[in-house]
Amino acid sequence: MKIISTNIGKPTAITWNGQETTTGIYKYPVSEPLTLETESVSNDNISDRKVHGGIYKACYLFSSAQYPYWKEKYSNLEWDWGMFGENLTVEGLDETKLKIGSIYKLGTALVQITQPREPCFKLGIRFNNQDILKEFIDHGFPGTYVKVLEVGQVEKGNVLELVEESSNTLTTQQFYQLLFSRTKAKDILEMAIKNEALPPHKRERLKKFL
Repeated sequence: MKIISTNIGKPTAITWNGQETTTGIYKYPVSEPLTLETESVSNDNISDRKVHGGIYKACYLFSSAQYPYWKEKYSNLEWDWGMFGENLTVEGLDETKLKIGSIYKLGTALVQITQPREPCFKLGIRFNNQDILKEFIDHGFPGTYVKVLEVGQVEKGNVLELVEESSNTLTTQQFYQLLFSRTKAKDILEMAIKNEALPPHKRERLKKFL
């Protein structure tokens, strides 16, 4: 897995349901390295820290392989890396193989795979169409957030080097599908609840489905 773009967002004013707010989803490529800190990417805008940033969402990675699919679907947009609000656009990232809890060396940082991205209305604003929320869920390739175990820098051309593979076989895509499925598969549910790399509140919330 190779970093092909590093992306940063500046606060952008938007109007939603008649109210003005700001968003950091408008991210664009930058040439300088990014510093991955414990709860965010340095100099990146996070407008709502209730749902973005934090220990389990310090940095967002998205696969470059998904861009052709969405470009064809939304050909009217001006496309560049960072369209999905990702800090790092990654070549070779595959949610069907990426295990939650696995640890990677990334530049000089050490990161752990934590959870997939769950789309909100701000993605719809970026794409000028709120239908993308359901489309994004149905497509099943959401990218992943990481926890920063060791603060460090990452730049274009760096690769994710596997340091420790999770003994829990739950993949990013399996957990993503579990979140949105009406019928929760018991074996996947049990894996998620036991996976300590996931945020405690998410694991606790899933217990009611057992």
